[in-house]
Amino acid sequence: MAVTGRALGFIETRGFIAAVEGADAMLKAASVSLQGYKKTGSGYIAVMVRGDVAAVKAAVEAGTEAAARVGEVVATQVIASPHEDMEQMV
Repeated sequence: MAVTGRALGFIETRGFIAAVEGADAMLKAASVSLQGYKKTGSGYIAVMVRGDVAAVKAAVEAGTEAAARVGEVVATQVIASPHEDMEQMV
């Protein structure tokens, strides 16, 4: 069973400053909430937001552009309808 209407968006950056810049831009660009961040090792940081699909897509796009201006974006992803068991991972 999927979590309804609560998409997840991710931006993974190399370095903390790019992650902060990306998170700030995501939160300002759309009606999303910060789910958190995780240090994934070797200086990589993943920032996660949650909201409706359109808002998360817009937020990830804005966050990616902002983070890339000050650092390196390694990966981005939007999961439109994550399975409820995904809550364990994030």
